[in-house]
Amino acid sequence: MTKFIDLTLSGISDGAIYAAVALALVLIWRATRIVNFAQGAMLMITTFIAYAVIGAGASYVVGFLAALLSGLALGAVTERVLIRRVEHAPPLNAVIVTLGLYTVLVAVAGMIWGNTPKSFPAAFSLRGYTVGGTTLLFTPNDTFIVLVVIAVALGLAAMFRFTSLGLQMRAAAFAPEVARLLGVRVGRMFTVGWALAAVAGAIAGVLVAPSVFLGPNSFDPILIGGFVAAVLGGLDSPPGAVIGGLLLGLALSYVSGYEGSALVPLAALAILVLVLMIRPSGLFSAAQERRV
Repeated sequence: MTKFIDLTLSGISDGAIYAAVALALVLIWRATRIVNFAQGAMLMITTFIAYAVIGAGASYVVGFLAALLSGLALGAVTERVLIRRVEHAPPLNAVIVTLGLYTVLVAVAGMIWGNTPKSFPAAFSLRGYTVGGTTLLFTPNDTFIVLVVIAVALGLAAMFRFTSLGLQMRAAAFAPEVARLLGVRVGRMFTVGWALAAVAGAIAGVLVAPSVFLGPNSFDPILIGGFVAAVLGGLDSPPGAVIGGLLLGLALSYVSGYEGSALVPLAALAILVLVLMIRPSGLFSAAQERRV
């Protein structure tokens, strides 16, 4: 029973990270109908920036804020300089651009910080909670991760539902021609979408970094998990991204704990294929048409 509880708690913690990355992918997909294959490299760069700021003597909070601000800038510049050039081109063009951006960012990170894996400080203790003399595999830092991701998800949900900015972003995503006629700056909304997605990715990078060694390719598995979670929940559904991330985290945790970690990549692939076969639009996909 203790093992099941540990695996469940671990799955929730890992699932929160997948959910944050999935949110970033969903935000970009909703705005521009592009799957950002450079998302892992973008969050890696912002995490390295946080690492450099903390290494220079700043606090964890300052490093966290530096990651968020750099993510905001990186997302906006990426949309303005690269993605806007292929906005109306065939979809393959955008795929090639994001893959090229991934390659460039990984190379830049290697040149600046090297390829030797580095440790990243945690916000809180990595020692598990002790309950009734038993130490659980769930730490105060895991609690912090889950709470931050929940706050991000709720904040995005509130923004889309209750703010003028969220209404304009939804209008730009679902009916850009009509939105332009109503005075919405659709291009600006696309930029905001990419910027917010990069911030969500930066949050995921800083949160997961203490659990992995920080390197140019450290976050590739996280991106894969986030992509599977986004497809599982539905690429049009931010709530689905969160639920998909948690479901994926739990499923992979149980597979790792009961069948061995070697089967985790195969399990993720099996979940992806199964969802694409049974419900390609995702378990919680949004309606095809909406009033905004």
